[in-house]
Amino acid sequence: MSPGIILPLLAGVIFLVLWEYQVFHRIFDLKKYQLPLPSAIAEAMRDNFSLLLSYTGYTLAEAVLGMLIGSACGFLIALAATAWPRWGGGSLTMVAALNAVPIVALAPIMNLWFGDGIGSRAAIVTATTMAAMAINAYKGMAAVDPLALDLMHSYAADKPAVFRYLRIQNSLPYVFTALKINATASMIGAIVGEFFFSSRGLGYLLSNSIKVAKMPLGWSCIVLAAIAGVIFYLAVERLEKVFIKWHPSQRA
Repeated sequence: MSPGIILPLLAGVIFLVLWEYQVFHRIFDLKKYQLPLPSAIAEAMRDNFSLLLSYTGYTLAEAVLGMLIGSACGFLIALAATAWPRWGGGSLTMVAALNAVPIVALAPIMNLWFGDGIGSRAAIVTATTMAAMAINAYKGMAAVDPLALDLMHSYAADKPAVFRYLRIQNSLPYVFTALKINATASMIGAIVGEFFFSSRGLGYLLSNSIKVAKMPLGWSCIVLAAIAGVIFYLAVERLEKVFIKWHPSQRA
């Protein structure tokens, strides 16, 4: 195994050992109910495995659906903004303004519009993932090499051909950067949405666990959310290596 794998694993093991032996509790003056031990969290995960697995799948479905819709909408906005620059800046500003709205403000609105179901959380994730895709994709489409653009014009390429063979191709590394950002942001949006308005999911279970002081179960939700986010991120990273293997960053 390479040092790039061994060292993080070793650091993780040391961190868990210090946590289990209550070193952090003594440093920060914490009680076990405030910061449950890893063994207690593992026991809670074992005792509630089926429930946690079901709720993790539900939250992940919300995150994936919302991210796909939000990323697609963001890409279309970037496409339109590049094709019609006069209003492009305004559309990107509007998307950025929407992204600045706190999730806790969006949650009740989306719940009112779409009800207590997967649709409301997917809508929250959609709203929080559009901006990253729109801004990154627009940057990629706009930052084409002028010489490449002149070459396309010398071949009498029309506007759709320039977009298909030059601008969209040039934007793909930026698109995957946005997708990796959205992979983790979508989990945050889904969980925060469930925290306030939901009857299922990790956010709902986390909220209820805190209310009834079942902290090991609550921390189990946090651990599974982190694992799901990492898996989601790695899946996007794998797709990046497949679809843009021609890019210099993938040949390093």
